Amino acid sequence: MAKANPFMQALRKLGVSNAELESEARQRAAEEMGANKVGELTDRQMARLRGTITELTVKPREGMPWLEAELSDGSGSITLIWMGRREIPGVLAGREMLVGGRVSCVDGKRSLYNPRYELIAD
Repeated sequence: MAKANPFMQALRKLGVSNAELESEARQRAAEEMGANKVGELTDRQMARLRGTITELTVKPREGMPWLEAELSDGSGSITLIWMGRREIPGVLAGREMLVGGRVSCVDGKRSLYNPRYELIAD
């Protein structure tokens, strides 16, 4: 495969939004770590993911708190759910993480329940 002309790469970036550039950067970082792509995950698959927390909420379920985080890797997003937790030190919106676990797909929405996680230094 031929290398892209640096001038053409720079020219292409002029017409791309910041969101698209961030998405591409997230996908490259995940690829370099050998992580799965969120957009390609299937139900019951064991996955290792790298991405950024884009949203963090606490949702009570049957009187028990559930900490939910949306993790995006540029190819899609997945909901991380920690049952019985209101917060986890270091798990914040904007934080990059490595997570792992078994994927659950319900009504087209992907989730990981009580995933293993590793915070990536800023």
